[in-house]
Amino acid sequence: MSIAALEDVEVDYPGRGRALGPVSLALAAGEIVSLVGPSGCGKSTALRLLAGLEGPSRGRVRRTPGRGETSVVFQAPTLAPWMSAQANAALPLELAGTGKAEARAQAAEALARVGLAGHEAARPAQLSGGMAMRVSLARALVTQPRLLLLDEPFAALDEITRRALADDVLALWSESRPAIVFVTHNVEEAVYMASRVVVMSRGPGRIAGEFAVEGPLPRPHGFRASEPFRRAVEAVSNALEAAMEPAA
Repeated sequence: MSIAALEDVEVDYPGRGRALGPVSLALAAGEIVSLVGPSGCGKSTALRLLAGLEGPSRGRVRRTPGRGETSVVFQAPTLAPWMSAQANAALPLELAGTGKAEARAQAAEALARVGLAGHEAARPAQLSGGMAMRVSLARALVTQPRLLLLDEPFAALDEITRRALADDVLALWSESRPAIVFVTHNVEEAVYMASRVVVMSRGPGRIAGEFAVEGPLPRPHGFRASEPFRRAVEAVSNALEAAMEPAA
């Protein structure tokens, strides 16, 4: 059974017309799906629908996670600059009514899980871009979500940091197995992160193709050099190129 689904959804914005759809997409519990497509195709709109942050103009969004069981990580870490890393990570728990001491203890554990033990007192301005994104991930994971939505979280980072964080996210996923939707412009990143890659067409975005990615998750060392990886990258790249062509 799917944990979340878009069923023939369409999204219209006043003055802009159709932004998305019709699109149907189902996400199984524990599954990792990457969404890849050209700018303006509606990837982030689809993510907001799955998050419950907005509703469709037509169609239906189905979500089984309860309150507090969905977490979203955006491209920018969106951390409160006046708060420590620990306080930022504890914020979702405190807003949900968890006592401050317990929330801060769980936040410290979440920071340790993302490799930031010892940096609990650091303010966002004292952190590198990669470290700030780790705090954002810790904040998303502290509630132990069943559905984790990642909207180009590595886009502003250098390649080495991107690759390290990709492995970290997959390692964290293996601990609690939330369903993940990962939005990216990067085809290789999309293939590396997911068991299924969904290619979207030019806006208004529709699904132009879906590709299963062979291989275990988390990825073993050297997976990017493997034949299944290269084959999947080529297939997704070809579908993306076709999807970017203007409609006849």
